[in-house]
Amino acid sequence: MTTPNQKTIDRLIDGALEEDLGIGDLTSAATLGNEAQLHLVMETREDIIVAGLHIAGQVFKRLAPDVYIQCLSEDGARVKSGGRLMTLEGLAQPLLSAERTALNIVQILSGIATETGRFVDAIAGSGAILLDTRKTIPGLRVLSKYATSMGGATNHRMRLDDGVLIKDNHIAVCGGLTAAIQRAKSQVPTLTKVQVECDNLDQVKEALKAGAESLLLDNMSPDTMRQAVELVQGQITLEASGGITLDTVRAKAESGVDLISTGKITQSAPSVDIGLDDVET
Repeated sequence: MTTPNQKTIDRLIDGALEEDLGIGDLTSAATLGNEAQLHLVMETREDIIVAGLHIAGQVFKRLAPDVYIQCLSEDGARVKSGGRLMTLEGLAQPLLSAERTALNIVQILSGIATETGRFVDAIAGSGAILLDTRKTIPGLRVLSKYATSMGGATNHRMRLDDGVLIKDNHIAVCGGLTAAIQRAKSQVPTLTKVQVECDNLDQVKEALKAGAESLLLDNMSPDTMRQAVELVQGQITLEASGGITLDTVRAKAESGVDLISTGKITQSAPSVDIGLDDVET
C-alpha cells in the first residue's frame, strides 16, 4: 500500500492553504470576534469509503493549533449517509478559514476510495485483483494511490522507475515487439519483470515466445482475453486494461486474468458530499 509520508502531506497542505487563503480570510476576520468559539461536526451526506480524514485534521491544526478534534471514523471505513466522521471545537476564525481546504481533501480522496470500492465489489469472488494506474491528477499521485488502497485496490507502479511496461510506441520505435522485449531484458536488472502491452492474440504469442514476464491485454473483449488465458496457461501474469468500466469489469474479471487496471478510479472518480456544520444548527 502506498502511504503518504509527512513531507508529502505537508507539501499538499502548504499549497492548498496558500491557494485558498491568499492574504487571509476577509469574511471571517470581518464578521467574527477573535475569541468566538465554534463546535463543528463533519458528516457524510452519502454512503462512502473514508480516505484523507487524518489529513483534513492536520489542515485544521495548521490554522488552529489548539483545536480539539475527535475522529469518529477512520480511513478505509465504510460509512453510511448521515454518519459522523469528526467533531471539532475551537476558535471560530481559524476553523472556518481551514474549512474548504480540509473538506476538499477528504471529499476528493474519499471519492476515489468510494469509486474504487465499487469496482472491488463488482469483481468480488472472480479471483482477479484490481489495480490503479498512473492516470492521476498531477501532484496528487501518492494521495490518490493511498485512497485507492483504502477502497480495496492494489497499487500499480507509482512512477516510471518502478517497472518496465513496453507499450505500442516503444514497440514502434524498436521496430517490433520481440526486438523491444530483447532490448529491455538486456538493459534492466535480472529481477526486474518486463511487462508488454498486447492488442491481439498474435502479439500475445510473440511476447510469450520472446520471454515477456507479464502481459497487459489492452482493450480486448472478454472472449479474446479467455483465449489469451488459454494460450498462456498460467506461465506469466495477465493484466486486463482499457475499456474497464463498472458495466464491463465483471465480465473481464471472469475471463481468468490475474489483474485488472483502470484509470476510472482515480482520473474520473467524483468527489463525495461531506458537510461541516455547527452542531447548534
